[in-house]
Order: sequence, then C-alpha cells, then structure tokens
Amino acid sequence: MTKATRLTPSFEVLKRLSFAHSTVYLILLTVWIIPGLHTLEFVFGLAHGVGWICMCVLCIEALRARVIPLQLAVAVAVIGAVGPFVGSYEFIRESRRRDLTVANSNQR
Repeated sequence: MTKATRLTPSFEVLKRLSFAHSTVYLILLTVWIIPGLHTLEFVFGLAHGVGWICMCVLCIEALRARVIPLQLAVAVAVIGAVGPFVGSYEFIRESRRRDLTVANSNQR
C-alpha cells in the first residue's frame, strides 16, 4: 500500500463528511437569520470555511485516487463554498448509481 492510498478517504467517509458540512452550513444559516447571535455566526462561519477547505483537499485527493468522479468533486469543491447541499445531493446520486451498477453486474 502506497502512502497516497493510506491518506485517501473512502467514498463513505467523504459522504458522511459532506453531510456533516451541510449540517454546519444549515446551522450557520439559522444563526445568521436570528438577530443577535454574532458569536455563533462567527463560530459556524469559521467551521463552514475550514470544513469547505478540508472537503476540497479530501475530494481532490479522492479524485486523483479515482474514488469519486469529477462531477462529484466539482460539486463539492466549486459549488460547496456557497451551497454544500449540492455536494451532499451529488453523493446521494453517486451512491444510487453505484448501487445500480452493482445490482446490474450481479444479474449477469
């Protein structure tokens, strides 16, 4: 096993991290709407920013290792800055596509 392989996250780990990032973003939007929660805005804004950077790095590594397709990496890295829900949705689509591929190969 090479060093790059050990550092590459699995599809399931990335999927769970994407949902966690979407949850942080939803909380950020909620505390932004409610007046007077400036400290929480800062905390969750920082968590969203750092989370997005981490997701970008992890998705680039996973793309290089062919763990995820380009469309999914773009959804997380590019659109994820302003709407991480898109990345989570793309993980669901990719999971369904993989499930169908496995089901079709088992029928043969």
